[in-house]
Amino acid sequence: MLTFAHLWMFALLPLPWLLRAILPPRRTAVVAVRVPFGDRLRAAVAESPSALTVVRQIWRYLVPALVWVLLLTALARPQWLDPPITKELPTRDLLLLVDLSGSMQQEDFTNAAGAKVDRLAAVKEVLGDFLERRKGDRVGLGVFGDAPFLQAPFSTDLNLVRQLLDQTAIGMAGPRTAFGDAIGLGVSLFEQSDAPAKTIIILTDGNDTKSQVPPVEAARIAKQRDIRIHTIAIGDPATVGEEKLDEATLREVAKTAGGSYFFAANRQSLAGIYDELDKIETREVKVISHRPRRDLFFWPLLAALLLSLGEKAWGILGKSRAVTPLTTPKRVRVHPLTGKLEVEA
Repeated sequence: MLTFAHLWMFALLPLPWLLRAILPPRRTAVVAVRVPFGDRLRAAVAESPSALTVVRQIWRYLVPALVWVLLLTALARPQWLDPPITKELPTRDLLLLVDLSGSMQQEDFTNAAGAKVDRLAAVKEVLGDFLERRKGDRVGLGVFGDAPFLQAPFSTDLNLVRQLLDQTAIGMAGPRTAFGDAIGLGVSLFEQSDAPAKTIIILTDGNDTKSQVPPVEAARIAKQRDIRIHTIAIGDPATVGEEKLDEATLREVAKTAGGSYFFAANRQSLAGIYDELDKIETREVKVISHRPRRDLFFWPLLAALLLSLGEKAWGILGKSRAVTPLTTPKRVRVHPLTGKLEVEA
């Protein structure tokens, strides 16, 4: 689409004609012979203007007018607007923290086909479907066992995050559960984030047995930095020992950090939890649009230059080819009796 950056420049279009009407004409001294019958002499030798003379007079005023219009068009800065280019900016950074302790190898879950699988396999299946619905978010992936580790940095490439999730294995981060340290890792990762919304989703099946920072204390720090934490407990609440499910701590962490606590006893309830999280953490996308502009001012400027040069060249060429017409010169004499001027052929 054609547009002008300075459309008001066309208001200067009548400026030359206004100056011609307001300013006094230029006067030049011309040497001439004064005779008492000058007016009668001019009337006697005057001829009707030819068509060529009329064309020359029109061309004399038309070329400057066209040059002036082209110059104003160039000053108005014509631009061609290309189709808009849109880009989606994520408004939320979402960090997934997955427990890879030894207790995740318990085969008390079923997959979509109904076969018995371990807890981590069920998490990968459901969490993969959850990632597909988070388009527009920047998602990061962390794992924890004896210590927390970053598996995938924040990225809008959700396929890459899912691939890195599939590559995780039980025990690769150690056999124990450093729950509080995992929250601390998440808080440190969000220090470089400028997203309006920051969320951590933690999935674990045990209690904290290895952390240097208590989980609830880490949750308070997250709350101070506007980070919301949702906790998901999976497994059997009746488990005892080091692998027992500490639901009280998980509830307290979620409450402290302004999030929600969920319990998944099987794959169906786990899938329902992620559906609920989709409703709580609604996906919002900020779309920015940009229309590239291409300047076209050089085209009317070039046309004005060529037109002006062409007019000058035509005038010089016409003078060089001018030929004196082969006609008998006219003589003017004064009638001796009447005193009137007569033109002799």
